[in-house]
Amino acid sequence: MTYAGERLINDADSHLMELPDFLTAHADANTREQLPNLLDALTGQFDPQSYAGVVGHAPQVVEQLVALGDNLTKGPKWHDALGAFNTAERSQALDLLGFQRQVVFSSFCARLIFDAVNDDVAYGAAAAHNRAMAAFCNADTRLIGVGMVPLQDVSRAVAEIERVKALGLGAVWIPADAPGGRSPGHPAHDSIWSSLAEMGLPFILHVGSAALTIGDAWMNDGKSDTVSARGGAEVIGSKDLTSIHFATNRFVSTLVLDGVLETYPALRGGVIEIGAGWVPDMIRRLDHAVKIWGRSEPQLQKMTRLPSEQISQQMRFTPYPFEDVAQLVSESSSELYLFSSDYPHAEGGRDPLGRFSKTTESLTAIEKNQFFATNFQCLYPGG
Repeated sequence: MTYAGERLINDADSHLMELPDFLTAHADANTREQLPNLLDALTGQFDPQSYAGVVGHAPQVVEQLVALGDNLTKGPKWHDALGAFNTAERSQALDLLGFQRQVVFSSFCARLIFDAVNDDVAYGAAAAHNRAMAAFCNADTRLIGVGMVPLQDVSRAVAEIERVKALGLGAVWIPADAPGGRSPGHPAHDSIWSSLAEMGLPFILHVGSAALTIGDAWMNDGKSDTVSARGGAEVIGSKDLTSIHFATNRFVSTLVLDGVLETYPALRGGVIEIGAGWVPDMIRRLDHAVKIWGRSEPQLQKMTRLPSEQISQQMRFTPYPFEDVAQLVSESSSELYLFSSDYPHAEGGRDPLGRFSKTTESLTAIEKNQFFATNFQCLYPGG
């Protein structure tokens, strides 16, 4: 028996755990020395010396991890997990998990690339990242690798999107910033959105598309005994949780109000590992904005579909395991939400399927199947 059991499941969010040479081993010679130091981002996550020169776990460790069977998600996390950085192991992990398809993101590269010191470094690092992702994912057709593309230089962004497609990756991770100081709906970006739509590549806003933390000033409460859970990788604290979706909410809302989804109905987008409790309210606000501000902002009157319709048809979101999926569906639409395991990150918990099964109990059989399997096909047809 696999972890999925008899249920058909597509996993919208998992991760590979980079080793220190993840970028440099796949970089162009002329940019390799300029790349940000990935080892700094890995500090505190694992002992680099214990993984020096390795390509996978020792055979006896693999045997122990495989022996966990359908309890794999209860086993070690991060670099210690089965398939954390080795494709053959990840295939074994998928066999045990029983997922039909699994989307794979990197863990430590986003802010290194999106906050790079200049465009040469940003696009050089993105190219290296995308080659490395393809090397990890392309050996198993169940894996859908996600490339990364900064958007500030439109011509370089389009060129890298084309390379992402050529590498066989299945989606493009973008930052949640105003690209190059412009709204995402600026005409300068038309070639980005049209390229994604024509190539069938969804854009992805994932945790890491914007700064994870709320900012040091908000943590300065003057109390010496205050403790925060925030740490390395994607580990956030309680205050961070309250604001982690702000940048994504702003980006998606602006994209809709600028008419990008309306103009490119074949464009698809996913919001991953940023929670979904805020989504119904965002949709309501967008519908209100069009209905009310359409009187004073004539461009809004050109929409042939309400924002709620556009988002339902073109976007998908992953709730956190602690969020109530049935409540989200009742407040919006059953088409919007996707299952995710976050394997092998600790934030996914020891039993994401069990937790999501509890909060989908009151849904119909069709709605459950949408959440665990078929809504996934909006972003990844055939999955």
